[in-house]
Amino acid sequence: MKKRLILGMPLYGFIIVIGLCLLGIIVGSICDFQINNAIYNKTNFGAFFATYGSYFSYCLYPAAGMCIFKGLKKKNQSFLAWTLLIISYFLAVYYSNSYNGDKVRELFHYNVENPNVLISISAYLFWVVLYAWVPVVFYFILDDSDSRTLIFVGIIILLAGVTSDLVNLWLKQVASRPRFKYLITLDKPIDSFRNWWEMKPYFAGSNDNFKSWPSGNMTIATMMMTLPLLLRNIKWKNKYLPLIGYCVGLAFVILYGYNRMHMGNHFLSDVSFGVLITYLIHSIIDFAFFYKKETNIK
Repeated sequence: MKKRLILGMPLYGFIIVIGLCLLGIIVGSICDFQINNAIYNKTNFGAFFATYGSYFSYCLYPAAGMCIFKGLKKKNQSFLAWTLLIISYFLAVYYSNSYNGDKVRELFHYNVENPNVLISISAYLFWVVLYAWVPVVFYFILDDSDSRTLIFVGIIILLAGVTSDLVNLWLKQVASRPRFKYLITLDKPIDSFRNWWEMKPYFAGSNDNFKSWPSGNMTIATMMMTLPLLLRNIKWKNKYLPLIGYCVGLAFVILYGYNRMHMGNHFLSDVSFGVLITYLIHSIIDFAFFYKKETNIK
């Protein structure tokens, strides 16, 4: 039976994600503050997961780069293949270092008041080494029999990931919504609480305390919903693999969303909008590349 796919999944996969996001937005719009007040509980494990959990999503950048690499190599475009692979690898390292680099530098005992160039470089190389296995593994497991599709998959993941991040950063400035962890430092938190639609454009500036909506980390986490795309293009064909990848991705998104709330970084509506916006961007770009292309599901 031939079916149209969205991010490597039949229509029901799209409906489930959109439905959960809309449910989260509706519930959050009614009782965002009350939910966070009930589940807020900063823990060491929560802090660890908040910092390093995004690693799994960022692994998709070099994986996508290898998709493009193998597809272009088969078309004898070696220079472009290597260039895009290096760029994709750099994206994973760059984003990890930008968002979580301070935590890694702490592990290396970096002192801002007495900076050490070698320690700073070592902390950066930490990320370089951490992603080294990804392109190697995907080089051996990707099926390049359909080089065109493989290139499309890689471009979709890279383009949608970067686009989602840029849109998210802009929307944070448009909303300038205060975070829950900031509100609870005030004498009367509820008085300064604002719903997601009560926006104060560009009030945030560089102040991270006013960048709650939408959740940027959920933009990163939602990249895991492209796992079915990747798993449809590996050498070992199994009709259940895309579904397994979908379930793993969805479970990761839900777990990561809960982490963002119980650590006080975001409200339920922040998390839901972060997933919704990112998933729609990925789906639209996927549709643009695979328009009128039907996949045979055996």
